[in-house]
Amino acid sequence: MADAASRLKGLLEQVLGTPLPVRIRAWDGSQAGPPDAPVLVVHNRRALRRLLWKPGELGLARAWVAGELDVEGDLYTALDLLAGLIWERDEDARGLREALRDPEVRAAVRGLVRLAGPALPPAPPREEVRRPRRHLHTKRSDKRAISHHYDVGNDFYEIVLGPSMVYSCAYWPTPDSTLETAQRDKLELVCNKLALTPGQRLLDVGCGWGSMAIHAAREHGVSVVGITLSHEQAAYARKRVADEGLTDRVEIRVQDYRDVRDGPYDAISSIGMAEHVGAERYLRYAQDLYALLAPGGRLLNHQIARRPQRDESAYNVDEFIDSYVFPDGELQPIGMTVTQLERAGFEVRDVESIREHYALTLRRWVANLEADWARAVRLTSPGRARVWRLYMAASALSFEHNRIGVNQVLAVRTPESGDSGMPLRAREWGEPERR
Repeated sequence: MADAASRLKGLLEQVLGTPLPVRIRAWDGSQAGPPDAPVLVVHNRRALRRLLWKPGELGLARAWVAGELDVEGDLYTALDLLAGLIWERDEDARGLREALRDPEVRAAVRGLVRLAGPALPPAPPREEVRRPRRHLHTKRSDKRAISHHYDVGNDFYEIVLGPSMVYSCAYWPTPDSTLETAQRDKLELVCNKLALTPGQRLLDVGCGWGSMAIHAAREHGVSVVGITLSHEQAAYARKRVADEGLTDRVEIRVQDYRDVRDGPYDAISSIGMAEHVGAERYLRYAQDLYALLAPGGRLLNHQIARRPQRDESAYNVDEFIDSYVFPDGELQPIGMTVTQLERAGFEVRDVESIREHYALTLRRWVANLEADWARAVRLTSPGRARVWRLYMAASALSFEHNRIGVNQVLAVRTPESGDSGMPLRAREWGEPERR
């Protein structure tokens, strides 16, 4: 009888209809596949059972999180090679039914079942969020989703994010700059786009660990209200504010943006938060922020975007990210974001794509995690650390290959007079000095 790796390789290639681009090492120590390729290590045949019961991305993710699958060699190269088999294939039910009409494919599937062993599907890893996708984006469900993502532990995020504690795309002067320099430049760019001046009021929606609020108050002399739904973030941010001696100018609240009632504000920053809003509620989000701004006030909306689809009704939320990373998160094309902001009353004055910057940021975060892997595992769990490594590495490749992007949209609550307060040449707004 052939060794497990050769059998597995042959059966998978029959099902997929294409050669496997990676080498396989099976649970019996056998190997098969291209000798110089990254190695996909199948530690346990439970990984096969997960794939058979849940074909595609989620089955693979469950096996990865459970430690039943691993990669030896460069993770980015392996994910790039596997992308065409996982993320870019037609995985709808019709395509699967068509494939199973082929007698050879059906025979290969039966072979995989025998190789996997007779057993029920393994329970999902405990890191997986298990809930129906209904009643999305209520205040209660949003708070629960935010808690799942951000209340992993501040010590864990310190490992990943580094001293800046900024969990959004940095703005890189050069690819070999430090992460801290790039994050400082991003915060300064946001402040300059908002044209902050001493004495103004800034609302920072989704304030995270307080970095934007602290930077704006310290460097630009504004008073800041930062809001988050994460109690862990709020406690951490308040301590940072106190350590900086800024308690008279920075207030951190655990509050939903829908509950903010103390406008008007001169400016609003929303950095990496709008992805949690949801398409159905996005117009209301834009209207709420518009109502909180004084006439002439500016909004800087920093948000990840996906590529548009021919049939937008066919858009499905990424199963791995929804189940393990951002429960209930949704991406929309940049055109939809601009349209909704303008429908709410804003005048959109500038859109800047910084897609490549997020790829650089994510690679630095992955490097930080890998460099302190043992402590990250102790602070969370092996499965949670594996979730973050896979999520960030795969996301870096998605940005690099233009599957997703990130944009800063500058919008104004232009008064009836039509005076937007914008300079004639807006891109000269004091861009951070290149080092």
